[in-house]
Amino acid sequence: MACLLVGRDGTRPGQSGCEGGQVATVPVEGGPTSGPTVLRMLLGGQLRRLREGAGVSRETAGWEIRSSESKISRMELGRVGFKERDVADLLTLYGVTDADEREALLKLARDANSPGWWHRYGDVLPAWFQAYLGLEAAAALIRTYEVQFVPGLLQTAAYAREVILLGHRSASAAELDRRVELRMQRKELLRRSNPPQLWAVLDEAALRRPIGGTAVMREQLDALIDATAAPHVRLQVVPFSAGGHAAASGAFSILRFGDADLPDIVYIEQLTSAIYLDKRDDLDFYAEAMERLCVEAAPPERTREMLARLRDELYPA
Repeated sequence: MACLLVGRDGTRPGQSGCEGGQVATVPVEGGPTSGPTVLRMLLGGQLRRLREGAGVSRETAGWEIRSSESKISRMELGRVGFKERDVADLLTLYGVTDADEREALLKLARDANSPGWWHRYGDVLPAWFQAYLGLEAAAALIRTYEVQFVPGLLQTAAYAREVILLGHRSASAAELDRRVELRMQRKELLRRSNPPQLWAVLDEAALRRPIGGTAVMREQLDALIDATAAPHVRLQVVPFSAGGHAAASGAFSILRFGDADLPDIVYIEQLTSAIYLDKRDDLDFYAEAMERLCVEAAPPERTREMLARLRDELYPA
């Protein structure tokens, strides 16, 4: 079961990455279209601020909407959907009487209840991963480290099918097609008019692991080479020659959003669940690990050369 911990103070660690051994700052420009996950987080945070500003306890607020203190807590964390009637009652309790302000928040509640594009893949999509897709769709910056596989946002269809087969060997051909289609649909966010910045760091092992055989891997490395030309994609490789490194314990992603009210979130995927972290200490720890990885990795301007060399060495045409 996912442990989605949504921040309450909007604070975040310093935004940085590394290139050529130097610490650099990644600009986050433009805001993506927010999906329902982030809208719930935004609305929940606003309701919390209004409740605290009015001096109302969670218990009293829960009573007002014929519910419980724990329901108010889940609403304020953005973990549940919102009934428009409940939001209206809470706004009245909190003394929000301005018609325009009320309508703006009620519209936010309606929008937050709209299903994301991934809703139609519910037959093959575990609930714990739906939360991540909502966050990914709304992120302005995605930093990710992978040790075993190419990141999902950069996978080809053939490579994705082979990776999916590793965990779903008994799946039917139709189910595999659905899972691959879902993964390819995720990549559309990199093609939209205001794509997020993607900064991916791969361990060399992920490129040497022959997933699907020579033809599949050669196509995948070609796709990675092409991806390095995109202005919103930065790709680095941690070579074996770097020895041990800062994130030897496993893959993780850090997502940053365009809205200052939303904290960064660290995502760590497990076999049957995922962990979502937003506590300041955790964010600082993972941000520092990512910075060290970027320093230890070869600089981005060498990535195309490294990928081409590995492709021709390991997966000749």
